[in-house]
Amino acid sequence: MKKKKDEMLVRDQAAESWRVFRIMSEFVEGFEVLDRLSKAVSIFGSARTHPDDPMYKAAETTARLLVRSKFAVITGGGPGIMEAGNKGAFEAGGTSIGLNISLPHEQESNRYQTVSLDFHYFYARKVMFVKYASAFICFPGGYGTLDELFETLTLVETLKIEPFPILLYNSSYWGGLRDWMNDKLVKSRCIDREDLDIFRLVDTPQEAVKVLTQGVKKHWWKPADKVLKDALGTAVHASRAPIEGARGADTGEGTRYGQRPIRTLKAHAKPSRKPEQ
Repeated sequence: MKKKKDEMLVRDQAAESWRVFRIMSEFVEGFEVLDRLSKAVSIFGSARTHPDDPMYKAAETTARLLVRSKFAVITGGGPGIMEAGNKGAFEAGGTSIGLNISLPHEQESNRYQTVSLDFHYFYARKVMFVKYASAFICFPGGYGTLDELFETLTLVETLKIEPFPILLYNSSYWGGLRDWMNDKLVKSRCIDREDLDIFRLVDTPQEAVKVLTQGVKKHWWKPADKVLKDALGTAVHASRAPIEGARGADTGEGTRYGQRPIRTLKAHAKPSRKPEQ
């Protein structure tokens, strides 16, 4: 019995080790295929949006205008808003990229992709959304769209990536979220007031492309906090180790290095009971 358990343990360990190579292969393929891009916009949105929905038409038109402004378009490769973005870029003769994800239920890949990649891991896919994009547009969507939105907001707010333009399309859809963030997150000091300025709301394809293009040329957000301002403006010296410096060298997957965490010198809250030894 013990021998059988040991053999099962060895097989499980081997499976875990091979999983590392599968993860690595997704990064390698993504880097090799997408590294040729000059500038691109990642479009997020619901997979459930029908072609007769005004948001589908808006995403299609926005993608078409982005291609005319010399941007490639990146989507999740599926139906709905993703299809609309790929369709607009494809029909405008641009680079239309689909980062498809395999799911327990069948994921339908749209037909308007000039570059197509398949991912098993959401996190490897999200790296590609961020690393190769110069801006982001979020159309109405659900959990997946919110996940992609807040991941990108977090990377900007923590200075892990450049403050690229982030647009939320359809103020009647996203306005309530912004009001909630202002009423709850800002007032409870979970975020700073200026953090709401990382993104902007737009309502037409023309407005979206205009604001986005201007934001790519000159980023509109910088942290108001003096410490973060100083960090954002700090250049990295060649003598420093790569992990040092707030601005830091690019890590290669699209984010910056930073400073190692330091042990706080602030007084801790008093424990409610004696710690267990």
